[in-house]
Amino acid sequence: MNIGSWQFSTPDACNASAPVFLAPMAGVTDRPFRQLCRRLGAALAVSEMVSSKPELLNSLKTRTRLNHEGEAAPVAVQILGTQAEQMAQAAQFNVQHGADIIDINMGCPAKKVCNVSAGSALLKDELLVKKILSAVVNSVPVPVTLKIRTGWDKENRNAINIAKIAEESGIKALTIHGRTRACGYSGDAEYETIKAVKQQVSIPIIANGDINSAEEALYVLQYTGADAIMIGRKAIQSPWIFADINHYLSNGTHLSEPSLQEKSIILLGLLDELYSFYGKQHGVRIARKHLAAFIKPLSGGEQFWKNINRISDAHQQYTLTKDFFNACA
Repeated sequence: MNIGSWQFSTPDACNASAPVFLAPMAGVTDRPFRQLCRRLGAALAVSEMVSSKPELLNSLKTRTRLNHEGEAAPVAVQILGTQAEQMAQAAQFNVQHGADIIDINMGCPAKKVCNVSAGSALLKDELLVKKILSAVVNSVPVPVTLKIRTGWDKENRNAINIAKIAEESGIKALTIHGRTRACGYSGDAEYETIKAVKQQVSIPIIANGDINSAEEALYVLQYTGADAIMIGRKAIQSPWIFADINHYLSNGTHLSEPSLQEKSIILLGLLDELYSFYGKQHGVRIARKHLAAFIKPLSGGEQFWKNINRISDAHQQYTLTKDFFNACA
């Protein structure tokens, strides 16, 4: 599968039938987590969304999200906005700061995003969609991709129309989350619309939504005919899912579940990276969501999480986490 001149495959040890990508998730897919998922088999890891508002481009949050130091190419940055000219300028700004691929967010269902007519709310206005896509594509020398939902509600699924507009506008790949904007993250993702879109356009299609296992990954690929799949929320709890899916698609068998010791090495390594990236004070707060995802499913993890969630010192957070894993072992 290609996105522009970038060719995607699984790691050298795998010969899977389709690459597996990490979905952009606000507050999650920062540089440390993207790098972790790439090491564990993700063929591409898309950044947290970056606002296109000019007054925010030099904010601390945006500058942090634009830090791609040491990140393996291609660097994919997702941008968010409602005005074509601003989106084009944001795309140029991000390319100047290291983006190899620009991804446009028309899939986020969050109220604070949709209330300003951004994210998946844009699907209601197909003329504006075309205007934004054309402006961004024509503003940068790198490939531009698009992420959408199947429509804005179950009575108004217009993903096929949007896909055709995207193809005509020069979009190089389209990711479709199998829910409407109105669905949010409730209910089950549906793949019929993704299948229908794949049959109508020639650009690569990336399927997203409720892919929580290697078996589901294979099913979605076979059912929809998609060229790749994208993993979101499951990767927070189990970032090793990328390696397992790669192996399963290639060999039809699973990799062994990482041992408790291997999981501790992954988590403690991520904590170190977060402290280094954000600084110890802010890194402690960012680390909490990852601690919850990793530790809550373990025996005694719920109570440990309640205790460590109050910790504000990086050294203490790290040491107690290490001690918890040692005790479990």
